[in-house]
Amino acid sequence: MAGDEQHAKVLADELAKDFPEDTSVRFNYLPVIRGIVAIKAGEPLKAVQLLDSAAPYELGSPRSALVWYFGSLYPVLIRGDAYLAAHRGEDAAREFEKILSHHHLMTGDPVSALVQCRLARAYEVAGEPAKARSQYQTFLDLWKNADPDIPIYKQAKAEYAKLH
Repeated sequence: MAGDEQHAKVLADELAKDFPEDTSVRFNYLPVIRGIVAIKAGEPLKAVQLLDSAAPYELGSPRSALVWYFGSLYPVLIRGDAYLAAHRGEDAAREFEKILSHHHLMTGDPVSALVQCRLARAYEVAGEPAKARSQYQTFLDLWKNADPDIPIYKQAKAEYAKLH
């Protein structure tokens, strides 16, 4: 997510080698890391395919969620991002809606605060401007006390303004 795909690939390979039978590694961390790398490489549908192995486990909590309270639903989040990158708004919206309906699994995870913005974008791509406006408004209301110079906040405000 930080933009260092080469290092992410190396770390993923090391994780796979060091923990070949670890459920969290095999069915959460590795598909997510490899999915993000595929999206960044311009291969969003490859990312969806890479995340298939996570589907049976995606509503569970990996070890990081039990100790540090983050990491749950990341396969769903990244699958949604992949569909969004592939301009498949309805599919992306379905993934982001899944996160919102299970938001309690992401309590304390900073990524969860961005789901409404991603869902707004998905609705926009799906050709549902009213739903997109509503989700942007929800996101902007949640962030109303945020630093106005945060890039995601500024971008969401600009995207919202274009819908009016």
